[in-house]
Amino acid sequence: MMCERLQRVRRLGRGTFGEAWLVTSSCSGRKYVVKEVLVEALSGEDLDMAWEEARILERCKHTSIVRYKESYLLSSPPTLCLVMEYADGGDLNQRIQEAKASGRLLEEDLVLDWFVQVVFAVQYLHANNILHRDLKTQNIFLTKDNLVKVGDFGIARHLRHTQDLATTAVGTPYYLSPEICQRRPYNHKSDIWALGCLLYELCALAHPFQASCFQDLIIKILRGKYRPLPEYYSPLVHAVVKVLLRTCPERRPSAESLLLVPPLRPYVQAYILKVHLLLLLDPVKTQDYIPQELDELGYSQQ
Repeated sequence: MMCERLQRVRRLGRGTFGEAWLVTSSCSGRKYVVKEVLVEALSGEDLDMAWEEARILERCKHTSIVRYKESYLLSSPPTLCLVMEYADGGDLNQRIQEAKASGRLLEEDLVLDWFVQVVFAVQYLHANNILHRDLKTQNIFLTKDNLVKVGDFGIARHLRHTQDLATTAVGTPYYLSPEICQRRPYNHKSDIWALGCLLYELCALAHPFQASCFQDLIIKILRGKYRPLPEYYSPLVHAVVKVLLRTCPERRPSAESLLLVPPLRPYVQAYILKVHLLLLLDPVKTQDYIPQELDELGYSQQ
């Protein structure tokens, strides 16, 4: 059995319904993360969401999305275990906390490098009719080589058609879009709003919308007013945050159109070089995970 080949190293985190463990394969020596979900503690809806996360991860094959390996059930206590790729560089929230502690802002080139990689992942999800619905710095993981890995699809949703609208109000409060706050149907543009919150947070080292209570937070989000970013960052960053945090979802850009913004092209090309270098170093492991949208967007290896 798979569980017998995995040796626990240390616990990475604990949530309401389970734990996440760093494990090592006794066969290959590779490290993985096992997300353990206690089935008995779940309602029928929560259990469906756990299985949905496994199904979505299994379908996603992209270098900027945490790679799914397999899932299995333990009998005592009944536990659903998801085995997935381990990102050994922490997450974006940790980088923000480190920057806060040092009293220094993150370099713009580094911020935009991370941001573009996240956009590539989101573009892939949206092209496959998947809403992440919980994009935040704690769910954006990094490898030691600074490659982004978008993870935690616990409340992601697969839409039957690109025009379908989700209706369940979910997500982390600081990243909620205005349409979700108003309990209106929403689509992939809510993920785009979350991208704006994420980019703002990487620059300001703080959430764009903050309040002492949930009701006041909702009011601030609906107004769409936030403190200006530090002047340290270029007009490009200010402009991208501004368009992503438009309160009208129809006026926000798509992930695909973001990748075609000319000033972001150097970061897009740098990402492509990283991806093809991965393919050269480990063609068997990465060939199915090379983003297929690169050629569609007009970017080649040249």
